[in-house]
Amino acid sequence: MHLEIPDVNAGSPSIPPPARRSHELRVRPTEARIDTGALGHNLREVRRCAPTARVMAVVKADGYGHGGILSARAFEEAGADWLGVALVEEGVELRRAGLVRPILVLGAQYTDYGLLLKYRLTPLVYRADQLDALEAAGRMAGMVLDAHVKLDTGMGRIGVQPADFGAFLTHAKSLAHVRLTGLATHFANADLRDPAHTARAVELFQTGRRAMVEQGFPLELAHLANSAAVMDLPATHFDMVRPGLMLYGAAPAPRFSGLANLKPALSWVTAFSHVKKVAAGTPISYGHKWVARRESLIGTLPVGYADGVRRSLTNVGVVLAGGKRCGIAGTVCMDMMMVDITDVPEAKIGDEVVLIGAQGHEQIDAHEVADRCGTIPYEIFCNISARVPRVAV
Repeated sequence: MHLEIPDVNAGSPSIPPPARRSHELRVRPTEARIDTGALGHNLREVRRCAPTARVMAVVKADGYGHGGILSARAFEEAGADWLGVALVEEGVELRRAGLVRPILVLGAQYTDYGLLLKYRLTPLVYRADQLDALEAAGRMAGMVLDAHVKLDTGMGRIGVQPADFGAFLTHAKSLAHVRLTGLATHFANADLRDPAHTARAVELFQTGRRAMVEQGFPLELAHLANSAAVMDLPATHFDMVRPGLMLYGAAPAPRFSGLANLKPALSWVTAFSHVKKVAAGTPISYGHKWVARRESLIGTLPVGYADGVRRSLTNVGVVLAGGKRCGIAGTVCMDMMMVDITDVPEAKIGDEVVLIGAQGHEQIDAHEVADRCGTIPYEIFCNISARVPRVAV
């Protein structure tokens, strides 16, 4: 176990510098525009829904595809109390970018506990070996290290099993260099109409919380409320809430859409790289899955599944061009896709096209795209690849 704790501003051999991305040289007109004002507005909506709780802005997975650093800065400026990441690497990236709020590592995967100290990252722990490794790191550094404990209340992913929680706490009490200052769990069904499982999760969480208080742990933050619970289950707000999707302007399910005034923060745009007329009967793209039924105008877009456009949108997806909905024509390719713009006869090379967002009186949101793909908005956002620039607007 490597426990050297060098200067926080020095380079670390454990974490290589970020790879250069293709969009550092801008040629292609494809970009994801991130409305930082909307991000701040959505955080304030979280505060309105949970006025007595602190707010952890979850910025894992590159800020749900919105840009991790960009989003974290917006949430810090809007007053987020904590930031949540899945990976140590994500926390390191935020610290190197100058983010100062406390950061909790929700994924609980550690190999170098010295990195937690070096970059002031709070670990989530749930196994005795994690406690022991953290104790060793604290002893070598001459520090008492704070951690939050994860309790599994029904998600079945990571966390201490309720039956083992007493033994876990007993072991934690024996350690001189570890303080358990937080208790967390994660809902499996808060966004579903499943009140029985959600109620059981809350009951188990409350039991764990009482056990920590009764045993004298310095418990400062009990937190379990995700976006759905922030909007719909005020009794679960406890000391802190951990919203994710709602911060980016989307509700976790349609039934939540009226519970908060959320503003979508991401618009995904590109522009025509080619426009041509084709005769009736002309096939388009791989497999000839689309054939023109009439003389048609076809626009080619420089964006494809390597950028995150789901291949399952072949012949079922739509884009906005000239303020109108235009269908995807044929198989989505790795770097390009074609659309039927016959009803936009004025379209020309360079005209902006919207994949997600608004144009004129029309709008395509992540929920619609997800429905067409048979998935959820989270996946649509997170699948927008790293070669698509995130541009703050």
